[in-house]
Amino acid sequence: MGNLIYIANCSLDGYTADEAGNFDWTEPAPEVHAFVNDLVLSAGTHLYGRRMYETMAVWETDPSLPAQSPLMADFSRLWQAVDKVVYSRTLKRVWTGRTSLERDFDPQAVRELKARASQDIVVAGAELAAAAFRAGLVDECGLILVPWLIGGGKRGLPEGVRVPLELIDQRTFSNGVVYVRYRLQNSEGGSP
Repeated sequence: MGNLIYIANCSLDGYTADEAGNFDWTEPAPEVHAFVNDLVLSAGTHLYGRRMYETMAVWETDPSLPAQSPLMADFSRLWQAVDKVVYSRTLKRVWTGRTSLERDFDPQAVRELKARASQDIVVAGAELAAAAFRAGLVDECGLILVPWLIGGGKRGLPEGVRVPLELIDQRTFSNGVVYVRYRLQNSEGGSP
């Protein structure tokens, strides 16, 4: 059984994007990028909402990205190698390989996906993650805390969810970025 892991870049005040939808302040330094590449190695499937999918699809559709550096080429290869499920009522189709489209987020279908998974599953995008948190599906939460205060925008963690967390990993980077990974203690896969 795979763990469902929410991974997100967040400002120190808890936002994944500012009020205008910008997240350029999250661009990782090489040290952080290498860490993220290693972080996603354990995942065999990524779950995305429409906006996050449209953002991430460039790792397959824009050949200039992997050409920029070996780290970016590595991430592009990793991203293309995993299965992807996109949840959207508005997309007509998906345009990347190993990608399926679902109209609605179905917690039971995700439970079944977790049960048969031999690798971890990453959920990306705050809105989709919020639905997974509310359904009790998230086993772990990995936040890459970027040393910025944004003051408003898209919240990285859902409101109205109350769950105890156990710190299982942490790392500090030379540019002030801090990574924290928590296990949710009352998720389906977490401790009681």
